[in-house]
Amino acid sequence: MSKRLSFSLPFDADLDEYLRQEIPDHVDYRVINQSLDARNANRGRKPVNQWTVEVVCQGEKFIKFEEKFPNLGPLAKKPIIVGAGPAGLFCALRLAEYGVPSILIERGERAHKRMLHIARFWRYGEFDKENNVCFGEGGAGLFSDGKLITRIKSPHVPYVMQRLVDFGAPPDTAWLSNPHLGSNKIRGLISKMSDYLLNNGCEIHYNTRVDELLEDDGKIVGVKLSNGQTLESDNVVLAVGHSAHDMYHELVKKKVKLEAKDFAVGVRIEHPRELIDQIQYGDFAGKDLGAARYRLSWEDPSSKKGTYSFCMCPGGYVLSSGTEADGIVVNGMSNYARNSRWSNAALVVSVKRDQDFSTEDVLGGMTFQREIEKKAYQSSLEHATGRELPAQTLAEFMGGEARALPKTSTPSGIYRADLKTILPEFIINHLKKALKHFDRSMNGFVSEKALLIAPETRTSAPVTVLRDKESLVSVSHSGLYPCGEGAGYAGGITSAAADGVKVAMSILKTNKSLTE
Repeated sequence: MSKRLSFSLPFDADLDEYLRQEIPDHVDYRVINQSLDARNANRGRKPVNQWTVEVVCQGEKFIKFEEKFPNLGPLAKKPIIVGAGPAGLFCALRLAEYGVPSILIERGERAHKRMLHIARFWRYGEFDKENNVCFGEGGAGLFSDGKLITRIKSPHVPYVMQRLVDFGAPPDTAWLSNPHLGSNKIRGLISKMSDYLLNNGCEIHYNTRVDELLEDDGKIVGVKLSNGQTLESDNVVLAVGHSAHDMYHELVKKKVKLEAKDFAVGVRIEHPRELIDQIQYGDFAGKDLGAARYRLSWEDPSSKKGTYSFCMCPGGYVLSSGTEADGIVVNGMSNYARNSRWSNAALVVSVKRDQDFSTEDVLGGMTFQREIEKKAYQSSLEHATGRELPAQTLAEFMGGEARALPKTSTPSGIYRADLKTILPEFIINHLKKALKHFDRSMNGFVSEKALLIAPETRTSAPVTVLRDKESLVSVSHSGLYPCGEGAGYAGGITSAAADGVKVAMSILKTNKSLTE
């Protein structure tokens, strides 16, 4: 019988050597979990790795993690999955593993072709409304960065991680506490997953948008596509992502039950990577620890609003990520090596429904986001070409003198802007207050070398598409399964993928009397 061990080792210690000394009769081991603890490294405390490993000695075997799926056979009408992001892909994958092929509908291109459109947008401002950082095979987060950090406790998370490894992710994806695939590695992985689905009876319609949900007496019975074709199904999964504004309008039109939700808006803050590494690691910076991460949060005691870092990209890039030609949105990403000269993160302020935007219109939050994005675009047109991103030095933002903008990671270019002409006053004020607190937590964070780039508006969906807690079916329309981040049930790649698996299992239970 194998046994598990949990222990700490200095970050530069050799794991193999440690196990040879501690368990000399072991014949093999495998890592269950590894996390780096670099707290107080800037105060001279040596970083350590927290390890959990499974060890076997002569005659023992590893515990198998394999899952077996009975072949249940196809449904009379293939389930339709709208959106080939992490939620949609993993929903289709789980169904296929049970022998139930589905139809995936994706408004954009396959991942490798999609990148060509995105690159032209970043470099030349040639916008494609169907192929951008949010739309296209792989979805938003999965394509643009590949961070797999999640705090959800879903039993489907280990499955998601292992399947990513099966399709080409590095083996440590299955056991690192904060795994990261990177934009440069994700494209091949996504293509392999899609090819697997195609080889297992699934259909995938690329460059095809769902323009209408087909309804019959309170039941969603299919979809009408942008090419005029209609498809029928008893199970329609809505996994469109948080930026499919046209689908939100369609849901309102069909009177699908929605609820406005809180989200957050702010900026991207970019520092030289070397500075963040020094702040976080102190004398250990540059010693095989990789690019340093941080996580910051502060709640204003008077307003009860939180300001926090989000989607931190060590050794990364700031990218233009809008989905409309007349709006600017920023996001961040890192390649697998995290080796760019900059590190960035979103710094965002809570935006509360009924307080910061009216919910008389259920899409009031979406309108709030779009107004900011349009201001940014108009400002860029006025001061540049409409392609460049509005930016301001952190020193000037905090009340210092105007300075020339430093070099930046963004391929779209930047221009100097007064961010208070773009962002609402309460967001500006909360950012200024929070930054003072963050500088106390990370001495030197408020640096003359830091840059703010705006606006970060698409942190999460502005609505929740309400669904039954048990069946996961829309509370207003049978046959419709709201799924993933765009429906308000996930907050990143891993949680969206896990929600896709969860919806697939619900479809199987309903249609095949399956019990998990």
